[in-house]
Amino acid sequence: MNLIWVMPAEGRNPMRARPLFLMAGSAAAALLLVACGGSTPPEASAPDGPSTVRLLAHDSFVISEDLIAALKEETGISLEIVSGSDAGTMVAGAVLAAGNPTADVMFGIDNTLLSRALDADVFEPYSSPELSSLVPALQEDTGDGRVTPIDYGDVCVNIHDPALADAGVPRPATLDDLIDPTYRDMLVVQDPATSSPGLAFLLATIARYGDGWPEYWAALRENGVTVSGSWTDAYYGEFSGGGEGTRPLVVSYATSPPAEIVYAEDPKPDAPSTSVMTDGCYRQVEYAGVLAGAANPEGARIVVDWLLSEPVQADVPLSMFVFPARSGVELPPVFTDFAATVDEPLALPAEEVAANLSTWLAEWGTVMGR
Repeated sequence: MNLIWVMPAEGRNPMRARPLFLMAGSAAAALLLVACGGSTPPEASAPDGPSTVRLLAHDSFVISEDLIAALKEETGISLEIVSGSDAGTMVAGAVLAAGNPTADVMFGIDNTLLSRALDADVFEPYSSPELSSLVPALQEDTGDGRVTPIDYGDVCVNIHDPALADAGVPRPATLDDLIDPTYRDMLVVQDPATSSPGLAFLLATIARYGDGWPEYWAALRENGVTVSGSWTDAYYGEFSGGGEGTRPLVVSYATSPPAEIVYAEDPKPDAPSTSVMTDGCYRQVEYAGVLAGAANPEGARIVVDWLLSEPVQADVPLSMFVFPARSGVELPPVFTDFAATVDEPLALPAEEVAANLSTWLAEWGTVMGR
């Protein structure tokens, strides 16, 4: 598979590409040499003497500076965090540099992009001793031992409940409901060619409807769906729950309601004004891996283990608004109270996505007249 597809627009990771409030923290981290820290697992040992590890991450990577400082203190490792722009651009660059990378470890490649990196031998094999600590569904999700799951989240339709109540319309419950005339002119989605959540929603419809997905999108079009170029444009521009928009339904995340509370101005509301339609959600998993040909593979392995350590995993929810991959990590109350639980997320094999993505995007463009 030689296709390299690049998502040019927004930062890739579902939960953090979403809010503008995270972008400032991402920018501060990008291209910055920092003394890195965190808590290393018991099995990890520091390399002899001071060491620098270059971590290539998408531009929405955020982590506590206290954890970064702790890793430096405990292992001697300083981490140079290098921004790879959005995840699509980052992965495309890693494929081109396979075997001769400019970094040691990569974080932020997800299951929609993984197979192209594996086909290009971007990563060297490494199985973290922390794998047994992952939630059971992720313990075998390692790309044949070349990547390690770090976090996961679900792209779902979000609902602005007051707007629907004012219109006297019930909450939609399924993807099928979205093509019902009851919800005409209510839904805003993102362009899958320029947006990570937009791509996830397209893949959700393909997973649900199989070869009939173009007909479903034709029905969405006839029911007045509007398409924005990015999550920001959709959520803050068109969605009535995010700003001055008029559409009460938007493709966003299962963790958007907690984010609404966390980043609300004081006095904060007791509950979010948005909720989540848990049918038709697409599960995204993010991985870290040691880059083949890395200058410091030993340090890179320690950083992978650190990303799975309990302190770092506990930091993940409120830093990047995703769920930790490690089992048993206590979630903050705003997550347990308001994040939606998706019991049956949709997914497609990474190999199928890689083999068909360019065709699917072209067909989507034809259906939508773009």
